[in-house]
Amino acid sequence: MTQKSAQPNAPIDGRAVATILLEPTMSYEPTWESVATHPVPGWFEGAKLGVFLHWGLYSVPGWAPRVPDIQTILRDHGPRWLLRNNPYAEWYANTVQLEGSPTQRHHAETYGCATPYDAFVDPFDLASSGADLASLADLCRRAGARYVVLTTKHHEGFCLWPTSIPHPLKDAYHAKRDLVGELTEAVRSQGMRMGLYYSGGYDWPFNGAVLRGAADAILAAPGGRTYARYADAHVRELIDRYHPSVLWNDIGWPAEGDLPGLFAFYYNAVAEGVVNDRWTQSTLPRGALWDGLVGMAAGLIERLWWLIPERRKQLTFRGARHSDFSTPEYERYPSIVDRKWESTRGLGHSFGANRNEDPADLLSTTELVRSFVDIVSKNGNLLIGVGPTANGSVPEWQQAPLLGLGRWLHVNGEAIFDSHPWETSSTTTSEGTEVRFTMGRDAVYAVLLDTPSLAEFGLRGVDASGVRDVRLLGISGGVDWSVKSGALTVTLAERLPVDTARTLRLFPSSAVRFFG
Repeated sequence: MTQKSAQPNAPIDGRAVATILLEPTMSYEPTWESVATHPVPGWFEGAKLGVFLHWGLYSVPGWAPRVPDIQTILRDHGPRWLLRNNPYAEWYANTVQLEGSPTQRHHAETYGCATPYDAFVDPFDLASSGADLASLADLCRRAGARYVVLTTKHHEGFCLWPTSIPHPLKDAYHAKRDLVGELTEAVRSQGMRMGLYYSGGYDWPFNGAVLRGAADAILAAPGGRTYARYADAHVRELIDRYHPSVLWNDIGWPAEGDLPGLFAFYYNAVAEGVVNDRWTQSTLPRGALWDGLVGMAAGLIERLWWLIPERRKQLTFRGARHSDFSTPEYERYPSIVDRKWESTRGLGHSFGANRNEDPADLLSTTELVRSFVDIVSKNGNLLIGVGPTANGSVPEWQQAPLLGLGRWLHVNGEAIFDSHPWETSSTTTSEGTEVRFTMGRDAVYAVLLDTPSLAEFGLRGVDASGVRDVRLLGISGGVDWSVKSGALTVTLAERLPVDTARTLRLFPSSAVRFFG
């Protein structure tokens, strides 16, 4: 596996820089080949943990039905049922328009069926005006995050910064307070990097889109040069003002947009920036005839959903011509992935705040730690979703697993941060406990995902010939060990403090091999 690091302030190449630095009379333009020369920077490879903040008008109602995660719903029920029972509270503006949906019933009972979604603008502005952004950033830091990503504009079209590019159909459709700028400052002041999310694929007010079934997932994306110019101007403004370390787009990008030009602009403004993979530009023709054909095909797919192979029933984002990392959502990989990836999911089944959830719907600290270790062992980062309420606060019961992860990282962080995948991601102990591996600068780390049932055990498939030291992170004298014919035997001390996962450090890394 090749690990790449960025050269600070190095332009991607002359063609990519041309549209930014050279005279307007020059004819050079960025190309896909030129932006592809951008290396994944070392900071992102080593960061491992980010916090994904979904904050917007949807944070005022903060409601979605209590259902399983989105991949399970899609697999078991299909797109139409998923959209009517969407677990994502940040999709409130769409789900509330679906006749008979739980969200529509909740809205009618709580606010009255005649209350429009835009009635949440003033309450959001009022609540967010007093948000303690330093405390929000501090929560991310205490969770152990190395970076934060904020939704600057979700599918609802409302911006969290005072943009100079007005929405063509909405007057002053942005927050009064510069939430993007102030949170960016708070995050950076606490030693983390700041990333910005933008929904380039959807802007529901722009074309009055309502997603009811599979066809709408394609047809709801605004087409035409007007929207392409609007989205491009927004993202360039975000880059100019805030210089985000991560440029995180969602759903897709207008087919008429100049993505090589936008990426070149970004990379030359933020030398160690990264872009995700959700920039697919649709090549499907549009028009009444083609839209009708798409609708017919999608309807047929939904009627035959039960015949589709399980592996095809997934929410995926594919087809982008360039990206620095991929972003599977509520998904896991069985083994090491060579290309850098970032697992993204909420603490519960929603990214935005959902007051309808309770602690039973959220990952526990133990589940969060074990999932995180599994992801890191396979070359991934975790971007864990947190939904602040309208006033920017996060309830204590939602903070609990984050802070638990932070405490675990305080002891075990050397096995995680700046690590790389080892020869294999996993094995078990001789008595069956799951183990995940990472590799640091001079040691291999074996993370036990549970406490072994026996105090004495080995690591299956591991040749530890030449190992000179084995220790348990965070515990002085907590382990005895021996090596015989290459086999490592570990004996844990009695009455170890309870922990979610324990890490063995095997030194040096050159002395450890996997023969599986």
